[in-house]
Amino acid sequence: MRQAIVKTIGGFINITSMLSPKLGGKIALKLFSKPRKIKLKEPEKDFLMTAFIEDIDYENLNIMTYRWLGKKETILLAHGWESNSFRWKSLIERLKKLDYNIVALDAPAHGRSSGKLFNAVLYAECIHIVAKKFNANIIIGHSVGGMATAFCKSKYELPSVNKLILLGAPSNFVGVFSRYTAMMGYNKRVSKAMDELIHERFKEKPEHFNAARFLENEDTQGLLIHDKKDRIIPYSDAEDFKNYFKNATLISTEGFGHGLRHEEVNNHIIDFVNA
Repeated sequence: MRQAIVKTIGGFINITSMLSPKLGGKIALKLFSKPRKIKLKEPEKDFLMTAFIEDIDYENLNIMTYRWLGKKETILLAHGWESNSFRWKSLIERLKKLDYNIVALDAPAHGRSSGKLFNAVLYAECIHIVAKKFNANIIIGHSVGGMATAFCKSKYELPSVNKLILLGAPSNFVGVFSRYTAMMGYNKRVSKAMDELIHERFKEKPEHFNAARFLENEDTQGLLIHDKKDRIIPYSDAEDFKNYFKNATLISTEGFGHGLRHEEVNNHIIDFVNA
């Protein structure tokens, strides 16, 4: 049923592109950039209320942050698409027991942060603002949060950051776009129009946004964790990161999926941050 709806929407956009390729591309790009607003459940709210909560203004956005105070290094947590800071609950509880200072942020258009549209470049800017404000030492990013972390670290000077952990992260924007295009069944007119709109907005072609390549000269210590059976972001993306990010260790899991929500994953993270 869901697949049929997706293909119907894709078909409508394809028809629109026959009349105006640019309009078809705009609709497709907006759909790509607009996450569903998922309402927090009461237990999720209750957990997040245990933190010190602070809104940070960035341009026309309010970025929600949550802090659990500790005496050790500061760890910044960046979630993925259609998620929020609650996704880190089990890891936060482990890190709290070890007395780490923990900061989590809700991405633009996610959780309690404002905005309606999202992209990894904007997310990278928000991660930078939060990392700088709280003097982060370690950044952990899941999925597109990992991609945005790579964009952030390659673009901005963050001397306090000495470790990066990327979980199930997409290595390049072209791959993300191609999977979206295939899922929706877009024709070449729509695909080309989206590429042109990206270039128009960011002054760079989609292939420029290669998170793995951005880390080629990065000397920060890195940990990559990716599941071999990840159905959202292929395992080959983790191999791309490893090929470029020479100072990173790749840990492969099997059976934890894209979410990587498992104590074994948390154990790997704890071992890395403690080292």
